[in-house]
Amino acid sequence: MSKFEYVKLADAIAADITKGTLRPGDRLPPQRNFAYDRGIAVSTASRVYTELLRRGLVVGEVGRGTFISGDIRREVEALSEPRDARIDFEVNYPLLPQQWAMIAKSLAGLERVDALESALRVSTSTGTKSARNAAAAYLARKDFTPQAEQIVFTANGKQSLAAALAALVPTGGRCGVEALTYPYVKSIAARLGVTLVPIPMDEFGARPDAIQKAHREAHLSALYLQPIIQNPLGVTMNATRRADIMRVAEKLDLTIIEDAVYGFLADDTPLAALGPDRCIVIDSLSKKVAPGLALGILVTPPHLRESMMSAVRTGGWIASGHALASGQRLMADGTVAELTRLKRIDAARRQQTAARLLNGYQIAADTRAYHLWLTLPPHWRSQTFVAAAARRGIALTPSSTFAIAHGHAPNAVRLALAPPSLEQLDSGLRTLVSLLGTKEEDFDSTE
Repeated sequence: MSKFEYVKLADAIAADITKGTLRPGDRLPPQRNFAYDRGIAVSTASRVYTELLRRGLVVGEVGRGTFISGDIRREVEALSEPRDARIDFEVNYPLLPQQWAMIAKSLAGLERVDALESALRVSTSTGTKSARNAAAAYLARKDFTPQAEQIVFTANGKQSLAAALAALVPTGGRCGVEALTYPYVKSIAARLGVTLVPIPMDEFGARPDAIQKAHREAHLSALYLQPIIQNPLGVTMNATRRADIMRVAEKLDLTIIEDAVYGFLADDTPLAALGPDRCIVIDSLSKKVAPGLALGILVTPPHLRESMMSAVRTGGWIASGHALASGQRLMADGTVAELTRLKRIDAARRQQTAARLLNGYQIAADTRAYHLWLTLPPHWRSQTFVAAAARRGIALTPSSTFAIAHGHAPNAVRLALAPPSLEQLDSGLRTLVSLLGTKEEDFDSTE
């Protein structure tokens, strides 16, 4: 067989997907059966399936097989905007009923002529001195004290991640990331021409030995990690793992992009406290305050500051003066700190509700987090369960959305606990528990 023949076979399956002959959720035969039916070698069948995985047309689920996924781009886009669902367990922005009065009080006076004259001028990647001071003071803790000169601003956390990748990883370069991670890093890396290399994880996060192996095989330019309340698994690195990660980064001369967006829910030591010259910290006000005030904050080592500023400017990722002025007020007067305190209480309460209602099912969660990872019973597949939940007015996120390597998504879903009201949270979880007790074939035949 021509070495390009497997591509033709993959094209034929892709055409069947386009025509609707194969539909999302349909299972492909085992590779050995596929090879026998078409009179080809099993190794060729493996190349066909690998090509389909590469194109994102199928997903593989460990122990279950290979299934048609439809347009893989939707899996990333699904998180970009809230869907028209009665109960949203997907887009994770915590909002408290009392926060609007608090924010209004903090921003009172920003509409004055003198305040607007300053806030609506052209802004820069480093904002104003007052904004840098406010950000550095807010982010400081007993073991981590960033300086105002290290602060660079963007319009939101996604732009901060894009700027960090652009500054550290050349086009065509590779960045190591946790095997299950924040979905938007996939689309951002693709647009920047950066290849993501999945790093296997254990109960303490990314494995140091896996980082070394990935660097030997792929020559990484940087690492992107979430050491505190990782999304989607909720894992937090312990002190030993943080120290081991930093030793490996030092040995391999790798800079770490440390995503601290969910770090406000915990008091754990960030990696940057152990290696301030080895870490770029990404933070944002979107979850601490509100998605409409998504000021992105970067804490950069001095030797990378100019590169980061340049990346923000050339990427068009500079925060508006109005967002900077608003963020400065909210951080400086203690409003963000108080919202953080209240949201920690709220997150813990929601986790307690989830643990009680999902008792008996396999969940992975930090009791401080606003999300949890639910492993599905063997009779359900991730994408079919998400579809079944959607029929009942509940939006969920399938595991494949978070998987870096196509075909390596576990049979699980992530539940964002922040969006629903407490009443909706209770009702939605009870509906999911009822659904978990049914069979996938029941859903397929009755819906």
